[in-house]
Amino acid sequence: GGKALTFGGRGWVVLPPGARISSDPVAFGVRAQDDLAISLYVETDSGPTTAHPIGLRSAWLAPGNQVLAETLAGATSFRSYLWLEGVDVRAAPRAGAIVAFGDSITDGFSTTPDADTPWPSILARRLGAQRGPARSVINMGISGNRVLREGAGSSGLARFDRDVLSRPAARWVLLLLGINDIGFSAIPGLPASEKATAEDIIAGHQMLISRARLHGLSIIGATLMPFEGVNTYTPAGEEMRQQVNQWIRSSGQFDAVVDFDAATRDPARPTRLHP
Repeated sequence: GGKALTFGGRGWVVLPPGARISSDPVAFGVRAQDDLAISLYVETDSGPTTAHPIGLRSAWLAPGNQVLAETLAGATSFRSYLWLEGVDVRAAPRAGAIVAFGDSITDGFSTTPDADTPWPSILARRLGAQRGPARSVINMGISGNRVLREGAGSSGLARFDRDVLSRPAARWVLLLLGINDIGFSAIPGLPASEKATAEDIIAGHQMLISRARLHGLSIIGATLMPFEGVNTYTPAGEEMRQQVNQWIRSSGQFDAVVDFDAATRDPARPTRLHP
């Protein structure tokens, strides 16, 4: 059976623009890798919503208040997360979360809907199969996201506090961000203020490293994957990618490095992904 959510003891809440609201805790047994169905009733036209267009899980819109219905009447399916941002689960005292902080590669772009195959999901299953304290993975990827500039969601620098530091039990952040700063710089007619250099991206990484350390989080750097064949690829962009990756691997600034580039490049043509 379902459980009703309350907010400060009440069965309703007003969500102001830009605010984040948590429900009261609810006693509800849930195991690792369980799927939860969460129903929200919006009383009046909300106006524009936040959205997650790459949403890889099916969702449904239905008329009227059907939050208690086992089967929705007159439902329309779609794939975008509206309003609901996440679920916090109380786990063992030694449990900890890894925040996967990135762009479309982390978000799960081009993976099969409802198959749960973005790399953070695969990592979560691998960690769940190991012995020892529970390790969850929180997917904070936004397709098109950049380190330095607004656009597809707030920039990495702007959203780090909200999406990483505010997460209960976050212990590590894995940073895979920067390829859109490089690629978007090649868009014709883009204002100079929107472009980035390798030095800019490195400086952005250093600022995120400082923010993580200030709050006691370990930060794992991830190298930027090959992008030849994408319509924003240029030789100058490839040179920037190599410079950023060289710094990620050799600077010693991160607590650890995951070499996504080495894992995914084509040995015969390392500027492209391995087929």
